[in-house]
Amino acid sequence: MLEDTLVIWGGEFGRTCYSQGALTKDNYGRDHHPRCFSIWMAGGGIKPGITYGRTDDYGYNIADADGNPIEPDKSEFTSGAVHVHDLQATILHLLGIDHERLMFLYQGRRFRLTDVHGHVIKDILS
Repeated sequence: MLEDTLVIWGGEFGRTCYSQGALTKDNYGRDHHPRCFSIWMAGGGIKPGITYGRTDDYGYNIADADGNPIEPDKSEFTSGAVHVHDLQATILHLLGIDHERLMFLYQGRRFRLTDVHGHVIKDILS
């Protein structure tokens, strides 16, 4: 069944392992974090049993394979770093849709879901 079905689970953004400000009974950590997030994918052409990408030891910055913080540029592909446009391009690819050709017309301009960015993450494809 997973050969034909793509399963995706993800939150709206990442969570830190700490809290800003004072810890109280009702505020004990897990701040919102827009830099790093986790997505779980299975089936539909995804390579099974892998982890792709990582953060530094605090879960704060995107890191290279050695754990050193990096600042990737979304206009070019950086192995181990996934921009949301890369995620969308990869999902569309797995659904058989070319993200560079999928456009909609709005106020006389053609728009893409992946804007002018997005690279298919070939490292996670089976």
